[in-house]
Amino acid sequence: MVVDELTPDEVDRLFHALADRTRRDIVVRVIGGERSVSELARGYEMSFAAVQKHVAVLERAGLVTKVRRGREALVRPDITAVQRAQRLLREYEELWLGRVARMDALLDEPR
Repeated sequence: MVVDELTPDEVDRLFHALADRTRRDIVVRVIGGERSVSELARGYEMSFAAVQKHVAVLERAGLVTKVRRGREALVRPDITAVQRAQRLLREYEELWLGRVARMDALLDEPR
């Protein structure tokens, strides 16, 4: 189970990173292809420093990696982290569906 693979702090960092619209958009953009932080910053109405902070949150969550190429910092997705998040959500869904099925069974029992 993914829940057992990740520490509670790692899960918190993952969901915190994905809780923000700008950070989710950055993940989508870099999945489409490696981007420099400068290029990402041009796509938002916020400062370069603010975009750098968003990238740092994504990096701490393991969703992206940053590599220096000359003077540029290039941002790449970590697809395994995205897949891990997907599996984690699927596990939560299965837990929830299992509980709903048990409630249905209890409600269907004859009295």
